[in-house]
Amino acid sequence: MDVVIGIDTGTTATKGVATGPLGEVRALTSVHYPLSVPGPGRAELDPEQLTAAAVKALVDVATECRQNGDRVIAIGLSAFLHALVPMSADSTPLGPLITWADGRSAEQCERIVAEGRARTLQARTGTPVHPMSPLTKLAWWAENDAETLRGTPRWGGVKELIVAALADAPFQVDLSIASGTGLYDIHSRKWDDEALEIAGVRANQLAEVVPTTTILRLRSDIAAAAGLDKDVPLVIGAADGPLANLGVGATPPGVAAVSLGTSGALRTVVDRPTTDAAGRLFCYALTEDRWVIGGAVNNAGSVVRWAGEAFAAGFERPGSEGEDADERDAALLEEAAGVEAGSEGLLCLPYLLGERAPWWRPGMRGAYLGLRREHTRPHLVRAAVEGVCQQLALVRDSFEAEGSSLTEIRATGGAAASELWIQTLSSAMNLPVAVADTPEGTALGACLLARHALGELPDLDDVAALVPISRHTQPQPADAALYRKLRPLVEKSALAVLDVVAELDRIAPEPLPGTEKAVKS
Repeated sequence: MDVVIGIDTGTTATKGVATGPLGEVRALTSVHYPLSVPGPGRAELDPEQLTAAAVKALVDVATECRQNGDRVIAIGLSAFLHALVPMSADSTPLGPLITWADGRSAEQCERIVAEGRARTLQARTGTPVHPMSPLTKLAWWAENDAETLRGTPRWGGVKELIVAALADAPFQVDLSIASGTGLYDIHSRKWDDEALEIAGVRANQLAEVVPTTTILRLRSDIAAAAGLDKDVPLVIGAADGPLANLGVGATPPGVAAVSLGTSGALRTVVDRPTTDAAGRLFCYALTEDRWVIGGAVNNAGSVVRWAGEAFAAGFERPGSEGEDADERDAALLEEAAGVEAGSEGLLCLPYLLGERAPWWRPGMRGAYLGLRREHTRPHLVRAAVEGVCQQLALVRDSFEAEGSSLTEIRATGGAAASELWIQTLSSAMNLPVAVADTPEGTALGACLLARHALGELPDLDDVAALVPISRHTQPQPADAALYRKLRPLVEKSALAVLDVVAELDRIAPEPLPGTEKAVKS
């Protein structure tokens, strides 16, 4: 069979998948790596581990394809958004990669907002002004180490790293990743002058922006390691969020995709770049004429993982031995499913890593409200799941405010395997939720976009018929009504907690991240 390989570099793992002409999975692998938190507000990855993981994922999947007798006809790339890494003139990383979850640039973000520049920047770039964005990360560098900022030959993100590791290509980045930097004018299609001035960088320090269907050439050593012909097309691909929509068939009007991985997001596809008047939604490219609007939340599956570490140290189901973290999380969700919707009056603001949509305000923190003695571990876990789903429902409400009505949700990501997650999401959204048979929707999206680049899939809306769906979940009317009543309390509580946190910081502030150089000498 002729197959396409998709390589998806995520926050905690790189996935590799090979798919056939109908989207059927022929090979699958996952390479994990740790997220480093070297200080308050920081979240970093080792760029060398990222590139090594991409190479290993490609080699492992290509090897399995060869063993299956399949022929690899193309490779497509996916990468997570909002990363920043200093690079040498030959794209060698010079320091850690700062991820979307890093909040060190909160002060710079607040200053841009206070100066009244945030809304117009978002209107041009499609990216909310928030500590997640490379715009504010670079502004942090400009204030803390301007010499290194100016002297670093290249600044890039995950895709630039992976392209350098796999391809014999110039310093390039795809339109999708560029549209999520806060530095790129999505309407005039160029690096934005005002954003560059705020960031303190020159356009020639950033990559050339190319279409997401651009075909690159594999490096000879990588092709040899993977047992592939060096002429196999390597499609530069897009960002993970837009590709997740493609991978679950959520491209027609009214159909939205929800990602439930470490973080989460709700997105729908439109035919031109657009931003909402309230500034609650982002706009990122899938292709030059297909764009994704939506909102991302910092916390999703990571909340249950935290709950397992905080509330269930040493927890094992009766009769089990040595359960790993995934098995423990599944057991906790099974427990939590026994609690009724609403968690018996317990409300969770699941902002362990701060929060993004729909408010895009740094400094948000988590909380449990309404806690009583009768609440147990299952209540705490269920309330956390409900808190994430309610946050995504607030993003859906922003769609409705802009006149974008949704009729169906398609879900992807590791948490989508849980019935509790999907049923809660369906009821919170008050919409049917379909779960694709493969949990690797983003990697599948990279495969499908690669086929589009080869001319095999001219109309991207045709993918809706290619993606196999066997799980369909309907909202529970009583639960949906309860969540609708609770949602205004979520927003009210979140904004109130923001004020309380600000007071806490004034009374007993956390140590601020240091200003030491993060570049190798």
